[in-house]
Amino acid sequence: MRHRTVPTPSTVQSLMIAVLFIATALAAHTFKPTQRLADQRSKINLATEIPTAFGDWTEDTLLIPILPNPEVQAKLDVLYSSTLARTYRNSAGQRVMLSIAYGSDQSSEATSVHRPEFCYSAQGFKVSNLGQAALNIGSHQLNVQRLLGELGQRRETITYWITMDETATLPGLGRKLAQMRYGLRGEIPDGLLFRVSTLAANSGQSYELQNQFLNDLAMNMSPVLVPRYFGRSN
Repeated sequence: MRHRTVPTPSTVQSLMIAVLFIATALAAHTFKPTQRLADQRSKINLATEIPTAFGDWTEDTLLIPILPNPEVQAKLDVLYSSTLARTYRNSAGQRVMLSIAYGSDQSSEATSVHRPEFCYSAQGFKVSNLGQAALNIGSHQLNVQRLLGELGQRRETITYWITMDETATLPGLGRKLAQMRYGLRGEIPDGLLFRVSTLAANSGQSYELQNQFLNDLAMNMSPVLVPRYFGRSN
């Protein structure tokens, strides 16, 4: 009796991604997107649109978020139109590090923002994938990726997502589908990588702090800007 091999979920996902890569390449060759959404929207200005003080949070210039080494930074400068790195502190002395990288062209893998996993690994961190989570930000849910970066005694809990125009997603299948949707409409979306992290031994408490920080930030930003950074509510 012959045994039938059942594809594993990871195999099925890999096949789907491969098919999407081929379909995206064919669509790009056929439709040649030409409408740059960055030219049709108000220009992103990270330094002014992200407030230095809001709610119980103020900028803390003493702790700098982890930055890429010069070699990696040189490559990222080609992809990103602008970047922002700040640390915020609340009245209880708790700190959250914020890093945002904006790029005007998110239409392909070659031009898309890079995953934090790669940047942290390049800095010597051991990076563990802690899975995805759904956060309630304002009136909608936001799917995020969570990581743990370890380097010596430093333990950094990380939360991130990406946006394409006003669509929040994650690298992989979600980003591929979004790229296809925009490409089929002839559009070249802009977008950004949004990352927050904290230094703490307790990951659970760190993520609760990050959730509070993100909600406070969203509540204190212009409602017109919130979809560009957090995605649009479905």
